[in-house]
Amino acid sequence: MLLARLAGKRLLADLVAHRVDVIVTTGGTPPALAAKSATSTIPIVFINAGDPVGIGLVASLARPGGNITGFTNITTELMPKLVELLTELAPKAGVIAVLVNPNNPNAEGIIRNTQEAARAKGVQLSVLRAGTEGDIDTGFASLHQLQAGGLVVDPDGFFAGRRGQIVALAARYAVPAIYAHSPFVAAGGLISYGTDDDPVYRQAGIYAGRILRGKSPLICRSSNQRHSSWWSISRPPRRSVSQSHYRSSPARKRSSNERSQPAEAMTAHR
Repeated sequence: MLLARLAGKRLLADLVAHRVDVIVTTGGTPPALAAKSATSTIPIVFINAGDPVGIGLVASLARPGGNITGFTNITTELMPKLVELLTELAPKAGVIAVLVNPNNPNAEGIIRNTQEAARAKGVQLSVLRAGTEGDIDTGFASLHQLQAGGLVVDPDGFFAGRRGQIVALAARYAVPAIYAHSPFVAAGGLISYGTDDDPVYRQAGIYAGRILRGKSPLICRSSNQRHSSWWSISRPPRRSVSQSHYRSSPARKRSSNERSQPAEAMTAHR
């Protein structure tokens, strides 16, 4: 069964009661933790859980242990890079903001790493905590008062599911925002930088197939995503045009040759 988001205890109990052969979770850390809490016997393959060792989801990446294995999207490592790119995109910004889901178990680690990256760049960081759609609206409404010249959006499953709302608000308040998932750009967002999820979903399917054929999840080691991709679009928010040194260009996904290069080697079209 595919558990797309953090479902209620009733759904998880139903999956366990039906004795499904494997559970695959997407949407980040909360669904993976929920599935782990629901069963200690049904194999679980998680996708895009941030810092699974740190939150106790697995014992280690090499030996996950128990009935669970999967893939991490190195969220805590990604945030400093997003801050770096945003400060290049909006070099005049003295204050930037980060949108974080407080319901994510990794939230404090994400905030801490983002604050360190902001200090290293000499900018002030304001933290916007949003766990509901209303919180997202309130957070964006506060950007003018905070004098934030840019926004980093935490790669959280809750935000990914509300990307239309977030992209529309970024345009409404004319704030340059950077995302970690390319669907935000497809929805009209300014720019994204992050892991390429397509190979990960394929690998998760392979893991699930191996488990269905009788292989133990103990043998399927957890993996750290290292495939990175950069997307940009042609119409940035009005206020960011004079701040950005990137020439606007149509949305473009990296070629297979580019994907083999380190993330740091990627640059936007000029």
